[in-house]
Amino acid sequence: MTFINNLAIFSLLANVADVKALVIHPTATTHSQCTEEELSEQGIKPNKLRLSIGIEKVEDLIDALEAAFEAVK
Repeated sequence: MTFINNLAIFSLLANVADVKALVIHPTATTHSQCTEEELSEQGIKPNKLRLSIGIEKVEDLIDALEAAFEAVK
């Protein structure tokens, strides 16, 4: 969660049809009721994140991602 906590601009939401950048951690949200076996069958690992790119400036999105990656080094 360190990555997500340091990911500016992206909202931590499981939203559909939104125009803003979103991030979601499937094992903690949308698939939280699945067993480890079900997650494995679906190819969902504990460290998997889903990013949905919005209409923000691409440079701002890249900067936010770089800062979040830097935070987890």
